[in-house]
Amino acid sequence: MDAGERTPLPVVGMIGAGQLARMTHQAAIALGQSLRVLAAAPGEPAALVCADVHPGAAADLPALQSFAKGCAAVTFDHEGVPQENLRALVAAGVTVHPGPDALLHAQDKLVMRRRLAALDVPSPAFAEVRSAGDAADFIATHGPSVLKAVRGGYDGRGVWMLDTPDEALVAELLAAGTPLMIEERVRMRRELAALVARSPFGQAAAWPVVETVQEDGQCVQVLAPAPGLDAEAASGAQQLALRVAAELGVTGLLAVELFELESGRLVVNELAMRPHNSGHWTIEGSRTSQFEQHLRAVLDYPLGSTTPTAPAVVMANVLGAAEPVEMSVDERLHHLFARFPDVKVHLYGKDERPARKVGHVTALGTDMAAVRDRAALAAEWMSRAVWADGWSAHTGGAGGTR
Repeated sequence: MDAGERTPLPVVGMIGAGQLARMTHQAAIALGQSLRVLAAAPGEPAALVCADVHPGAAADLPALQSFAKGCAAVTFDHEGVPQENLRALVAAGVTVHPGPDALLHAQDKLVMRRRLAALDVPSPAFAEVRSAGDAADFIATHGPSVLKAVRGGYDGRGVWMLDTPDEALVAELLAAGTPLMIEERVRMRRELAALVARSPFGQAAAWPVVETVQEDGQCVQVLAPAPGLDAEAASGAQQLALRVAAELGVTGLLAVELFELESGRLVVNELAMRPHNSGHWTIEGSRTSQFEQHLRAVLDYPLGSTTPTAPAVVMANVLGAAEPVEMSVDERLHHLFARFPDVKVHLYGKDERPARKVGHVTALGTDMAAVRDRAALAAEWMSRAVWADGWSAHTGGAGGTR
């Protein structure tokens, strides 16, 4: 029997089978929905747990067409889907959320910047780079800048910080066929994210604005709500995200990554139109998780409440250690649960490699500093089997005293 026939409720197809699809599958189970995933490899995180797996790559149109048959809606766990393939699906009558026109703004940074500028959305100054001279001229006007690959790039990849012109780098990238743009390097206080959802009917919902703590261009913690952000600024960020979602015609989730400048002004960094790392805290920290909300939105169901379940929630990413860890993941879990029985752990079924996101932990409470400490300790332990405060299973044991 086909996996899509196991329930009379709709089947949602998700292109991609990474950890976002894995957590969306978990949300689908509670809703009684069926999630179908398109997996490029059988060992991908969602393919390990989902019953309805179609092998194939997003660039393979016949595989996409076969995958989409019987789906009430098709959505994504990554933006790396060729526009021509998405438009072919839409032309064949497949419901795709978000649609190709909207998704393009998350795929192409230059398209995004130009559209946001037309909407008068606060953003850094930017320019297209077609030659090394373009970048040099921009830096001469704006000072230290950020060179970016227009397409692709994440977690610090595809981004180069330039204090002065680097004509050799720009020429090398252009010669390799990498489309480039450049932005002013803003003087920021911290990074924030505003996560919203929007349905085809036009209903929208927003979660509290969060702070995303970055190290080496990669998010390591998310603090919900963002500490010290006044109510007016938080509301303004939510309204900005909702406006962008409506103007671009987004259906499903939209994450608006923001820079908070030293002046307190907020400017948009990037957009993502899918479940996002900045929203993982919502699994335990919100009445409706981002994964459930994304399913509700693409199926045009009424959206769920985004009310937090605790005054302070911290998500910390579990990253692969620089050196191999002798202690097994199972043993690390044993010790972690003994010390922090309230901390929730989500592992993605991925092999551990240096700096790779292999899971996350979530801690809840009333005091942000204390909750953040617990989350940091738990993530550090799961990453390296060493407590950040010096405590380890070898110097006290699970549940031992310090």
